[in-house]
Amino acid sequence: MAELRRFIIRRLITFVPTLIGVTFIVYLIAAVVPANPARLWAGGQKANQQVVEMLIKEYHLNQPFYIQYYYFMKGFLENTMVSPVTGYKVWHEIKVYMPVTVQLTLISFVFIVLIGIPLGIISALKKDTWIDATIRVIALLGVSVPIFWLAYLLIFLFFTKLGWITLSGTPTPPYSITGIPLIDSILKLDWRTFAEVIKRYWLPALVLAYPGIGVIARLVRNTFLDALGSDFVDYIDARGLPRNQMYRHVLKNAMVPIVTVLGLQFGGLLAGAPITETIFGLPGIGRFMLTSIYSSDYLSMVGGVFVIALIYMTVNLIVDILYAVIDPRVRY
Repeated sequence: MAELRRFIIRRLITFVPTLIGVTFIVYLIAAVVPANPARLWAGGQKANQQVVEMLIKEYHLNQPFYIQYYYFMKGFLENTMVSPVTGYKVWHEIKVYMPVTVQLTLISFVFIVLIGIPLGIISALKKDTWIDATIRVIALLGVSVPIFWLAYLLIFLFFTKLGWITLSGTPTPPYSITGIPLIDSILKLDWRTFAEVIKRYWLPALVLAYPGIGVIARLVRNTFLDALGSDFVDYIDARGLPRNQMYRHVLKNAMVPIVTVLGLQFGGLLAGAPITETIFGLPGIGRFMLTSIYSSDYLSMVGGVFVIALIYMTVNLIVDILYAVIDPRVRY
C-alpha cells in the first residue's frame, strides 16, 4: 500500500506539468493562427476600432503569447475568464455542455465493454469457425468504417424508416446531484428519466463505440488465445477443474492488456465526440469546441481541452491502479 500511495502521489504531481504542456501547445497553435483575433471577436472588417483596442487590452493581446497564456490560465482557474465571443464565463459554458459528453462517453464505454469483450471471448472459443470469421469481419468493419457514414446510415434506418429515436432535445430531470442526468436518475432510482436518457443516447453512443468494439474484440480474442496456451491451463486440466472455472482464470490473465486499451479507448471516445455530437444534434463539449473553432474563440476551445485532458489523465491513473488489483505480480 505504501508503494501504491507513493505511485499515486508521483502521478498526481505529473498532472500539473502535463496539463500545462497540453494546454500551452494548443493555446500557442490557436493563438498564432488568427492575424488579429481582437478584430475577429469585435466583428471583422467592420469592427469598431475602440472595441478592438479594448479587447486587445483586456486579453493582453499586445503582450507575448506566454504572457497571454499565463493570464488565460489564471482567469480560467479563478473562473473570471470570459469568452470574447459569447460573453459568458468559460467555466460556466463547460459546466453546461460537459454533462452531455460525459453521458455519451459513459454509455459508449458500456457498449464497448458489454459487446467487445464477449465477442472477443466467443471468437477465441470458436476459433477458425464461421462464428470466429463473422466476428472478425465485424471487428474489422469497426476499425475501418468512418463514424459519420455509419451515423447517417443508422439515422436513416432508426429515425427515418422506423422512428425509434429522436434527434432533438436532451432529457433533464428537475433535480440535480452530480449535474449528469444519467447518474442522477440512477442515484434517485428515477427509472423513467433513465429510460429517456438511454432512448436519446443509445444510437449516438453505439456509433461512437463501434470502432472501440472492433478494437477490443480483436484484442480480447488474441490475448485470450495466448492465455489458453499457457502452462497453468494444462495444470487446471490435470486437476480436473470445470471448464468455466478455467475460463475465468484465463480471462483474468488476459485482462491486463485489455484494461490498458480500455483506458485509451475512453480517451478516444472523448476525442471522437465532436463528430458524433454534431451529427446527432447533441449539445456537448465536443460540439461546443467545434463552434469555438468556427468563431475563432480559442479561449473556450483551450478550456475544453483542459477539462478533457484532465478526465483522460484521471482515467489512465485509475487504469494503472487497477493493474495491481487484476495482476498481483504488478508492484509499484
